[in-house]
Amino acid sequence: MSYVAPIRDMMFVMRHLAGIDEVARLPGFADAGHETAQAVLGECAKLNEGVVEPLNRPGDLEPSTLADGAVTTTPGFREAFRQFAQGGWQGVQHPAEFGGQGLPKLIATACMEMLNSANLSFALCPLLTDGAIEALLVAGSDEQKRLFVPRLISGEWTGTMNLTESQAGSDLALVRAKAVPQPDGSYRISGQKIFITFGEHDMADNIVHLVLARTPDAPEGVKGISLFVVPKFLVDAEGRKGARNDVWCQSIEHKLGIKASPTAVLIYGDDKGEVGPGAIGYRVGEENRGLEYMFVMMNAARFAVGMQGVAVAERAYQRAVAYARERVQSRDVAGSSGPVPIVRHPDVRRMLMTMRASTEAARALAYVAAATSDAGHHAADEAVRRENMAVYEFLVPIVKGWSTEMSLEVASLGVQVHGGMGFIEETGAAQYYRDARILTIYEGTTAIQANDFVGRKTVRDGGAVARGLIARVRETEAQLAGRGGDLEAIGARLSPARAALEETVEHVLGAFRGDVRAVFAGSVPYLRLAGIVLGGWQMARAALAADAALAAGDGDAGFLAAKIATARFFADHLLTQASALRAAAVEGAAGTLAMPEEAF
Repeated sequence: MSYVAPIRDMMFVMRHLAGIDEVARLPGFADAGHETAQAVLGECAKLNEGVVEPLNRPGDLEPSTLADGAVTTTPGFREAFRQFAQGGWQGVQHPAEFGGQGLPKLIATACMEMLNSANLSFALCPLLTDGAIEALLVAGSDEQKRLFVPRLISGEWTGTMNLTESQAGSDLALVRAKAVPQPDGSYRISGQKIFITFGEHDMADNIVHLVLARTPDAPEGVKGISLFVVPKFLVDAEGRKGARNDVWCQSIEHKLGIKASPTAVLIYGDDKGEVGPGAIGYRVGEENRGLEYMFVMMNAARFAVGMQGVAVAERAYQRAVAYARERVQSRDVAGSSGPVPIVRHPDVRRMLMTMRASTEAARALAYVAAATSDAGHHAADEAVRRENMAVYEFLVPIVKGWSTEMSLEVASLGVQVHGGMGFIEETGAAQYYRDARILTIYEGTTAIQANDFVGRKTVRDGGAVARGLIARVRETEAQLAGRGGDLEAIGARLSPARAALEETVEHVLGAFRGDVRAVFAGSVPYLRLAGIVLGGWQMARAALAADAALAAGDGDAGFLAAKIATARFFADHLLTQASALRAAAVEGAAGTLAMPEEAF
């Protein structure tokens, strides 16, 4: 069963929930409205359905390989990346002055989803390159931008981010890579970096590594980390490739999923010269502010990983629906003359609806977040920019944490719909489950997202953004009230779910100073609660928009009716989890922390 990009749902969300026409009224986006989005998504679908998706299964069976320090990617990947780059897809959201298309993040997000649905392993290379571009645009010198950004956007070169080391894990305060200044203003970088996605490959002419390292006199901890740009091949002032830099791939990991994506261990010389003199690198921005700059890249990557969750969930759902329509087994519980397609069985319907509703809610929330980012960067009024950026930053850990946790459940349900055949690799359902498993881990585990959501996103501003969003949910409740039928039923579920989120926000704000461990013990339930409630809010808004479109005769009636039905399912089956998550977040710390460490 081949992937079909869900363009109709994407366009519905962009038009009715994320406000693509409002985004097109922002300075610089005059030609980026509904019609442009429709055209871009159509072309993007052709590439991903016809070129990238057919390589997904082969990549799982024939992953990247390492020999003599060089990585060879899955057959077909190099040519597919060439087509991706020549089509301008790496530069969709990047500035036109550097060769990009300068389109809104909202449109780029839909393109990102398609690429990841088509082939999660392949998509990781452009994902990291996007982050490198954003980091250089924010912190790079004019010369670094001129030299590196256009070639990253064109796909001539690709980018990576080199953060962690074997002793550090997620605690970047323990980074020990060294950067020794040289008389010519460059630095010699030495050390080892692990888990470097596409840290070595054969799909582009050069690889631009962004590396965290310490200068000799740097203070300990995160305040002593600087950021350096280290190309695989040294380049002259015109970007012409020169000698091989002293950075080498020591090994690539053998992984549960995303097997075609080479995850490298990189060696950067050493400071004693026993391995090599160290790689030549150039500092990005000011000394000791590297982690601050890298967070630009990390935030871009975290949002993108959230979209990977949406993407793999969509793919798992499509395969499960196709199988459920074809697989004939058992009689209808209401009576039938013989076996029926399993899509007719009530519990299969429940599983498929859970997959569909979860995916659509996460997509809607992410696209709305992308639109707030567009306003946060491009609105004419500075106060409007600040307000939107605050909302976007609040939503990023939800998009990353909730969407990826959701993808695991959806991919698992996809296996379950297939029954025993789902456990057989040839059906394809198992690959989505394996591929999805990393998403809750890399670019910050769910707990890291949840801790950020508590400390930086809720407590730091005294709950201002959280309360503002809750007020907007109340407005949607008012629009649903008294409407009758499905709309009123959705509102009846949304109201107590919103109240559960509101109570949890106030608990976090009130208890943070007094019992911080108890608050963090409930951080993941709090994050999941926020995802379900805000995702349910978007589904409620979608139901209102679909109802209005039905009344106006605007659009396909079957699609619009399905939108309302899916929103109703989300309300009845997923929003109703809010009270349990509130209890876990607000009252669950005693059980979490009661047992002494030695009893585990």
